[in-house]
Formats: sequence, structure tokens, C-alpha cells
Amino acid sequence: MRKAVNRTRPDIGADDKPDRPPAAAVSVAGLRKRYGVTEAVCGVSFEVEAGRIFGLLGPNGAGKTTTLECILGLRQPDGGSIQINGLDLRTHATQVKLLVGAQLQAATLQDKITPRQALDLFGSFYPRSFASDELLGRFDLEANADFPFATLSGGQRHRLFLALALINRPTLLVLDEPTAGLDPQARRKLRTLIREMRAEGRTVLLSTHDLEEAGQLCDQIAIMDGGRIIVAAPPAELISRAQAPARVIVRTVPPLASAVVDSLPDVVGAVYGNCGWILDTPAPNRLLADLVRRADEAGAELLDVELHRPSLEDVFIELTGHPWSGGGEPGGVS
Repeated sequence: MRKAVNRTRPDIGADDKPDRPPAAAVSVAGLRKRYGVTEAVCGVSFEVEAGRIFGLLGPNGAGKTTTLECILGLRQPDGGSIQINGLDLRTHATQVKLLVGAQLQAATLQDKITPRQALDLFGSFYPRSFASDELLGRFDLEANADFPFATLSGGQRHRLFLALALINRPTLLVLDEPTAGLDPQARRKLRTLIREMRAEGRTVLLSTHDLEEAGQLCDQIAIMDGGRIIVAAPPAELISRAQAPARVIVRTVPPLASAVVDSLPDVVGAVYGNCGWILDTPAPNRLLADLVRRADEAGAELLDVELHRPSLEDVFIELTGHPWSGGGEPGGVS
């Protein structure tokens, strides 16, 4: 008699390969949102891989906040679809809410509630949550755990809101301008905490108009302008596409003569100032090699050499045709 074979596999382990690749943590297709005559989000589409930090980068008024609010279910889109871990937001809203934690720009709490009370309260809303003491320790809030919210500093409030976003053990964190208004020390602290979220395998979707923050923090950036996504790619790839020349600043004693600089083959612009020669070049490696040789031939001692590659600001200007601005745009919707 042939022995029956049980083909069900309830104990599939981590090493077993699924038949299909896992769904993207976030999938947005053709998203649209209008406020009166203003179309704040115009057919936005993008995907966020699980366990990555994905940034929506753009000036105020680009449509970043509206996009995030639609993903969180706080605003009803006029068109398009949104999926979180393969679940359609329209038909699985309750399930999706258990997977997502959020920190919004306009977040606030009642003046007298303490961080401990807030964490205990928010944790009670979910079937699974972190213990408040665990998050108070992790986000460096133990010393202020029982102080009223009104007495907390800006950095402490931001850390508390990030702790509240994590209370339900989400797989996806949505953060709207998470470091806006913070001093440099608090900003660095919060960026470290966000990286820790990624290290744990959580996905982070954030908006920012801070170019430096986007370049340092995000694995992938989508540049938004006028309610549209212009391009999406890793920061280094975006910068590598820039047409703007690199800039080399060189200071020697004695200063290099104009004739020497004019003879350099890879210079497209040269200006002499207090910091030395400022040279624009499409080939910085070759230029640096030539500079060392020419300085040696001229008997000049190299004191300082700086290399500045194109930036995300250069990329934005090239792609949109207008300068970067952190301020609001007329008629824009953040």
C-alpha cells in the first residue's frame, strides 16, 4: 500500500523560497488628488521595496504631504490605487492600519499628558504593541517619561512622536518632514533612529525638502515637483546623471599663473578668488592629475585641493528647469 503524502506545509521556514516575489511594501499607481481647481497630486506612481528608506523629495507645495495622507487613508484620492504589502487600501483599510505607523507634521498631544501615558494609551488601541518602558528607553525619554507634554523640548517631542509611530510594531513607517525645525544635534539623533528602523527590517517612507537629509538618509529618492514625480532612483545614481560640471578649488604657493590654468585641457570655467583657483570640469580625475603635474613644473606648492561633485540641487534644477526653493509655491499644496 502506498503511503499517503501530506502535501500541506504549515511549517515553511525562512530558507524556503516563495513561488512569487514578495509584494512591495508600498505600491502607488496613478494617484490623483484635487483641491478645487488645484491638482495637488497628478498621476503619481512609485513602489517602495521592503526594508528600505524611500524619500519623497521636493519643495513645499510639491504634493508630498498630500501623497502621504492618501497612503495613510487620511484623504480620499480622486483616482489611482494604493497597496500596502499587497493589500488594497480601499478594500483592506482595517488590516492596513495594523501594518502602518505614522508621524505627521501637524502632530500634537494634550498639554498635560506624559510620554508614558501617551504610549500606554496608543498601545491599548492595538492587539500587539511595544511596552511603553521599552520605547521610553530606546528613544531616550526615560528622564522625561512622567513630565507633561507641554514641557518637552522640540527634539523630545519628535522622538516621542516617532516612538508613538512605532508602538503597534508596524512593518511600514510613514514620516512627514520628520526632522523639520530641529537643531542639528536633534536632527542627527532622529536620523540615527530612522536608520535603526531600517536595520530592523522595517520600511520607511518619508517626505522632506532637505536635500542633505535626502542624500544621506534615503536608499531611493523620488523627486516631486508640481504634484508629479519627475524621477526616482538612488541618490548616487541621480547625482551621476547630472550634467553640471564638477568643481575643483586649488590653492598653491605661489598661485598658479593664468597661463598655466588656461593650458589645462579639461577646464570649462576658471575664476581666481580668495580661496584660490575655482575650476569647473567635466573630468575631475584627469584635471587633478594634470594639476599636480603642472604645479610641480611651475615650482608651486599645493596647499589645499577641494573637489565638489554635482549635488541633488543641480539634479533638481536640470530636471525641472527652475531653482530649488524650500519655501512654498504660489497656490501650491504641500
